[in-house]
Amino acid sequence: MAKSNRHSGNLSPEFALLGFLVEKPSHGYDLHQKFVAELGHVWHLSQSQAYAILKRLESRGDISAHVVEQERLPARQMLRITAQGRKRFFEWLELGIGTNARSIRLEFLTRLYFTQLHRPENISQIYQTQFAETEARVEQLEILLQNLPPEQIYNRLSLDLRLQQMRLIQNWMAEIRTQFHIPREKR
Repeated sequence: MAKSNRHSGNLSPEFALLGFLVEKPSHGYDLHQKFVAELGHVWHLSQSQAYAILKRLESRGDISAHVVEQERLPARQMLRITAQGRKRFFEWLELGIGTNARSIRLEFLTRLYFTQLHRPENISQIYQTQFAETEARVEQLEILLQNLPPEQIYNRLSLDLRLQQMRLIQNWMAEIRTQFHIPREKR
């Protein structure tokens, strides 16, 4: 069972940067280019934001940097993930994200990407956990909406919007199931 991760107000692409460094050491510029190529429509990350996050990861001890001299060019920093950073990354990969639409778009897709890359045998589990959380949230919202007095029109409109968003996410997740050939969970 996935642990819960309730930091949707603190969404950051830092774990994606760590995930790319799990693959292989990289220079900051190359890392940003890979990030944009692979996850650029999931996250918006400018080069300056990437460098700021990398500095923070280095100060925390999640990555290390060493200078690589170049002939006729300025020196570059080669970034490597540390044992601590690797541990944090793989712990993050196992966390649940809840049912906030923004978290699903950013973190779920990012986790799915890196699960396929580093632990493809866990794709079905990551998917099934998120789908079950989404399904439970739809049921919860349906009950809330049913029990809300008709005169509370703004609360009803808000709940209805959230319910429609979650149903749309359910349909989107059904497409993911098809693309990844994930079997339906038996109940």
